[in-house]
Amino acid sequence: MSKNGSRKKETNIDYEQTIDGDKSKDENKNIDKDLYEKELKKLSIELVHLQEWIRAKGLKVVVLFEGRDAAGKGGTIKRITAPLSPRVCRVAALGIPTEKEKTQWYFQRYVSYLPAAGEMVLFDRSWYNRAGVEKVMGFCTLKEHEEFLRSCPYFERMLIRSGIILIKYWFSVSPNEQERRFQSRIDSPLKRWKFSPMDIQSRDKWLEYSKAKDEMFAVTDTKQSPWYVVDASDKKRARLNCISHLLSLIPYEKSKATKISLPPHDDKNEYIRPPLDYQTFIPEVY
Repeated sequence: MSKNGSRKKETNIDYEQTIDGDKSKDENKNIDKDLYEKELKKLSIELVHLQEWIRAKGLKVVVLFEGRDAAGKGGTIKRITAPLSPRVCRVAALGIPTEKEKTQWYFQRYVSYLPAAGEMVLFDRSWYNRAGVEKVMGFCTLKEHEEFLRSCPYFERMLIRSGIILIKYWFSVSPNEQERRFQSRIDSPLKRWKFSPMDIQSRDKWLEYSKAKDEMFAVTDTKQSPWYVVDASDKKRARLNCISHLLSLIPYEKSKATKISLPPHDDKNEYIRPPLDYQTFIPEVY
């Protein structure tokens, strides 16, 4: 354990570079669709129980999703939020900082998105932009990057001490699988919006991103706030594994469903509604 609490790694192997080659054919086989949907439904029900527990106990939960482009972060976030109330679980996906935000303390704009009691916030990329894309693409100075690595562990300890449950996921994908997903985005009109010129540059800087990620892990993978790596070579399997793990990190009790009886319609005809032709209906194309 280093002075800052980070956990030293025993190997320097690039897991993302070898993720395909290190696994057998059976292990790499995509999960069956019917099994996936069955398990996802079970996990979705558990997520609802977790949501009610968070709301009832006034918990404050922050989940960070980081990783390579096209690693499957967004898809996992969508499956988590789908069965939940947006009043309890919301997504923070910040864009490019404004000129004013560039002059602020780096963590300042992220603080405003942190949860209040009874809320869970999922960060689709987070303050770790500075350790990844900003560092590799030259959007920050070397001094700013070094300051981030010094400050981040302290910042996260402050969050944890304030009562926030902080969970960090890194989605890992191989170069070959990333290229296949990029090509799928290029070929599909429904996915093309996901592809940007930055994605092409990230392909050319694969090793630089690997180095930046290793530097980031060396400092911020701490005992108090560890990184959890998700093998995202199979998107569906990654979603199930990540949701299952998330549920395991927050002890919760299942909420008891109260019996609800719908009252009868008020069939009194004391009010006469306007004719339907007073309203504008959309065309019935289908």
